[in-house]
Amino acid sequence: MEALIPVINKLQDVFNTVGADIIQLPQIAVVGTQSSGKSSVLESLVGRDLLPRGTGIVTRRPLILQLVNVDPEDRRKTGEENGVDGEEWGKFLHTKSKIYTDFDEIRQEIENETERVSGNNKGISDEPIHLKIFSPHVVNLTLVDLPGITKVPVGDQPKDIELQIRELILKYISNPNCIILAVTAANTDMATSEALKVAREVDTDGRRTLAVVTKLDLMDAGTDAMDVLMGRVIPVKLGLIGVVNRSQLDINNKKTVADSIRDEHAFLQKKYPSLANRNGTKYLARTLNRLLMHHIRDCLPELKTRINVLAAQYQSLLGSYGEPVDDKSATLLQLITKFATEYCNTIEGTAKYIETAELCGGARICYIFHETFGRTLESVDPLGGLTTIDVLTAIRNATGPRPALFVPEVSFELLVKRQVKRLEEPSLRCVELVHEEMQRIIQHCSNYSTQELLRFPKLHDAIVEVVTSLLRKRLPVTNEMVHNLVAIELAYINTKHPDFADACGVMNNNIEEQRRNRMRELPSAVPRDKMGGGAQGEQEGGTGTWRGMLKKGEEGQAEDRNKQSSFASSPQKGHAVNLLDVPVPVARKLSAREQRDCEVIERLIKSYFLIVRKNIQDSVPKAVMHFLVNHVKDSLQSELVGQLYKPALLDDLLTESEDMAQRRNEAADMLKALQRASQVIAEIRETHLW
Repeated sequence: MEALIPVINKLQDVFNTVGADIIQLPQIAVVGTQSSGKSSVLESLVGRDLLPRGTGIVTRRPLILQLVNVDPEDRRKTGEENGVDGEEWGKFLHTKSKIYTDFDEIRQEIENETERVSGNNKGISDEPIHLKIFSPHVVNLTLVDLPGITKVPVGDQPKDIELQIRELILKYISNPNCIILAVTAANTDMATSEALKVAREVDTDGRRTLAVVTKLDLMDAGTDAMDVLMGRVIPVKLGLIGVVNRSQLDINNKKTVADSIRDEHAFLQKKYPSLANRNGTKYLARTLNRLLMHHIRDCLPELKTRINVLAAQYQSLLGSYGEPVDDKSATLLQLITKFATEYCNTIEGTAKYIETAELCGGARICYIFHETFGRTLESVDPLGGLTTIDVLTAIRNATGPRPALFVPEVSFELLVKRQVKRLEEPSLRCVELVHEEMQRIIQHCSNYSTQELLRFPKLHDAIVEVVTSLLRKRLPVTNEMVHNLVAIELAYINTKHPDFADACGVMNNNIEEQRRNRMRELPSAVPRDKMGGGAQGEQEGGTGTWRGMLKKGEEGQAEDRNKQSSFASSPQKGHAVNLLDVPVPVARKLSAREQRDCEVIERLIKSYFLIVRKNIQDSVPKAVMHFLVNHVKDSLQSELVGQLYKPALLDDLLTESEDMAQRRNEAADMLKALQRASQVIAEIRETHLW
């Protein structure tokens, strides 16, 4: 099981090569307030002075410290390969293969790298520094030294430095694969420990928190940490371990870590003899090693699953970026053909990528035809914009200077054409809506169906331009056809249309029924010859025709002769009359004959308008499909090939976007890292470490 930690270190190296932290590897994060002794604990675990020292905030970037235990044989072999003379050395990720044998240089490099990213104003950064220490005197561990918790900004520190440090700490310790090493000084109240407080926020049950009590030798005289170390003050599931740090005087006097550990052991034997074997730096190192190994063992199954899922995702992502283009002619033709096919499939409803949020393609065109256009036509009132005065005026204008015995046919045609003309605007709007949807399909295909086009922005723009141009050319042709459909209806008013004749027959019967009802209501003293005009008119005009129906209203002509028939009021006596003045219609009560004439014309207009509307509702979608939709579908492939498949355009059209090659390389590197990580975990299974 001891070999599990080097395996995690190897995984860390794998992901460091691609600069990614997408996998949350098991590690130990050191959390504590400023000057709580965090750095001293880490140096004790390493056995060397390697961390920057000073007042205030010193650790301003996370330091990921990997401790690698090397035995003498491996040390000699590795030393010969790397030209290392000493038995201990270090390597930074950012300095590549450079070897550091002088730990003072390591400390200086940490300071330089911190200032390079975080500046020299005591600000912090979440970009970590990776340091690997090889030594025969360390146990295998992965530790993360985090900035110390502070409350008040000092000097040039940002005003929100407390919040920045807190968010940085939570970023690391929120990782469920992270063991939290909460460091608290013994000469402070454990109940107010900021390290334990922040640890409990993410580890409520305490399953991955280990408490370290530092500075046992600096407690007030007459006090000790027995209750704290026994867990009676603040119980911690993974335990509490007390250590003794080097003082600043010891550091100034160059007291070695080894000497400090010996003095620590002597202090514990003297002050806490019953607890000496369960406290101290060496016990802490062994405990951390054991906890980390067990933690790694528990995390490996989930880690393996996560790596496999990510490998599949990056494999798919790399596939979407495509391979470098070798045969440009074949690639161009393939992309053009695929776009044209997807465009047509989107119209037909057989596309690979189906929209679920909204109607798209052929489904939206169908909705436009039968819902939008159909309902718009049905909402058009057959008599909309037509008043009774308009009808009466048309009847009089159609008679000329002679009083008419019958309602003239010209007035009906004039008025019904005016109403039919109103169907042209919604018909042209239907064409416009379908054209807009055909334009939207281009974007749909670009986004979902042919992601390869994103590799070649110039080709994408050229395809959009060609399809847009084709749609633009078909729009006036389709509009002209729809305009002609309405013009055809206006060109000839077919009063012999079967549906129109049936409507006239029904209205004839209604008028005849009304006449009979009026006759029955007359007093019995009225002579029969007064009622004979209706029957005679029926014989003269016949039934079932709209002319015969119009003649039904002439029976009251004799009694209306003496009534005022002009629209203008009669001139008053004693006033001159200008005969050149045009009569202005004024509101007045219509005579019985006028009312009957208007009613008949309105009924005829409504009947014929409904026939024409039905024709337009059927013929406009057919025209749009033939002249616009189907024509574009049939000619799209040939249009794209004719416009774009030219040798002179190959290099320009197949130029990749600037960042596509970079993203492909990054995805390939990440896929290799994930595959290598999967192999490392497979090796664990083969060696029965898991």
